[in-house]
Parts: sequence; C-alpha cells; structure tokens
Amino acid sequence: MTSNGTSVLGPVVVGTDGSATARRAVRWAAREALARGRELRIVLAYGGVDPTLMSEASLWRRYQQGILVRARHDVDEALRAAEEVAPGLVVTDRLVDGPAAPVLLEEAGRGLLVVGERGEADLGEPFAGSVAASCAAHSAGPVVVVRGDVTADDAAPVVVGVDGSPTSAAAVDFAVEAADAAGCPLVAVHTWWDLRIGPDLEPLLDWGAIATSERRILAEQLAGHSAAHPDVAISSVVERTHPSAALEHHARGARLLVVGTRGRGPVAGLLLGSVSRRMVHRSPCPVAVVPPPGGPRHPLGVATRQAADALESTCTPSS
Repeated sequence: MTSNGTSVLGPVVVGTDGSATARRAVRWAAREALARGRELRIVLAYGGVDPTLMSEASLWRRYQQGILVRARHDVDEALRAAEEVAPGLVVTDRLVDGPAAPVLLEEAGRGLLVVGERGEADLGEPFAGSVAASCAAHSAGPVVVVRGDVTADDAAPVVVGVDGSPTSAAAVDFAVEAADAAGCPLVAVHTWWDLRIGPDLEPLLDWGAIATSERRILAEQLAGHSAAHPDVAISSVVERTHPSAALEHHARGARLLVVGTRGRGPVAGLLLGSVSRRMVHRSPCPVAVVPPPGGPRHPLGVATRQAADALESTCTPSS
C-alpha cells in the first residue's frame, strides 16, 4: 500500500441499471478488477414502492415482484458483459432497494467505485449523470466515471493532474498504481495560472524562476514513484495554461485521467473542485476522481438495505 493509502483493496464495485452506458462501465470495471487481481461486485439499486401507497397488499407484492424480476434481468446482463471481457474473474452481485448514489457509496466504502456517465433505468430513480457526479463528490474512495473514448491501445497512458496538494498526492498514488496494473506509461501534468497578473505586471516577473519553482513542485510529488514502480515509464508536463484545458488536451487518447477532488487554492491550484467537476462532464476518456486520504465517509445517509436475495422466493415468476 502506498503512503497515502490509495491502494485498491477489496472488490471493485460497479453500478449498473440495465442501460448501455452502465454495461460499458461494467466492462471497464471488469478489466480493471482483473488487472488489479481483485473481485468485481456488480450493484443495482432499484426504487422499491412504499407499501403504504398501495390500496392492497397483493397489488404491492405484484408490483414489487415485477421490479425485482426486471432488476435481476439487468444484473444478469451485466454479469454476462463482465464475463465477455474478463473470463474467470470472480464476480458477485447485489440488488439493493434504495436511491442509487447512497447505495453505491455504501457498497464501495473506501474502495474503488465505477459508474457510467449517465443511465436510462426505469427501476425508480434513473442512474443518471447526477448519480455519477454525486458519487464523485461524496465518495470516501476513488470513483471512476466511464465516459469518452475507451481505448484498447496498450500504449495509451494514464494521465494525472498534479498541483502539490495532499489530494494531488493521493491522485498520483492512484495513477501510478493504475499505470502499473495496466502496464502502460504515466503522464503527470502540472499547470500554473494566475488570473490576477495583468499585462502591466507580466514584464516585471521572472518567468524562468517561476517555471523552475513549478517544475520542482511536480518533481517533489513524483519523487519515489519510479523506484517503487520501476516498470512504469513516467513523463512530466509543465505548462502555463488553465488546468482544465491542459487536462482535456493531454487526456485525448489516454487510458484514464486521474484528478483529485480539490486542489491547493483558488489561484494556483490545479485540482480545484471546479476542475474535477468539469472533468467528470468533459473528459475525453474515463476519469478517476480521488479524494484526500482519511477523508470522511459520504454524508448522503444510509440507504434502505433490502437485498433481493432475501426476497428470492417472492420474485420468482410462477410457471
């Protein structure tokens, strides 16, 4: 485990809802679990019906049975998608009655959670872009939003944003481990940008000294990773530009973009909350959002935990 505790332990958890984007996320998660030597857990959160809203108990039972039958079908499709890309991978599944984001966050804990960029479920609450954004914002562990182009090129790199903050250090740890597991190179991107500097001040500044200082920040956060992961080829990029523009540019054709949840400040920081949010919606490839180490668990509340296996007898259609 790395010093910041970002190693992926336990199963890789992926959310599904029966949509094409969710199956895409399942396939990505299955490959990642296989590369990391982890099990895969497929989770579907369905919106059950409050029995007090039904006039008759028998009507509620029939409606609930229909929801569970459809949910089971969608999970079985996800299981087949995982098997197609990762034969032999150990895969488990969970059907949970509750809202999608809290259920997924509870299931993943501090482990790796994978979600699609949006969904189209009809099992109550849609597994939509808002769910992916909520998970990325509130998870105690890393969250990968599978969006953009998913490349099969073995040479495609993992790209990580670096700004010198503790959150950035956790993002670097995760990115190096991801590159090592995939057997691909790592590109570390550091930008610096200060909107307070106008054209009148620019000629008075020692831009060479500033650039040297910024390169030092990047070198400090990469220190030790080459020795710990000798098989990972690490290259660095230092640019004076807006972080979002740099990350979008360098992530084109990448295997994965990794950012922290927030950065070191409103002026010079790379991994600001606004940048991370933008990457969740605009990244040209799958994006991982990594929280700071030791952060609190999500504040969304504990979802209702009603596993479908406890109701297996009620959801089995009569012949």
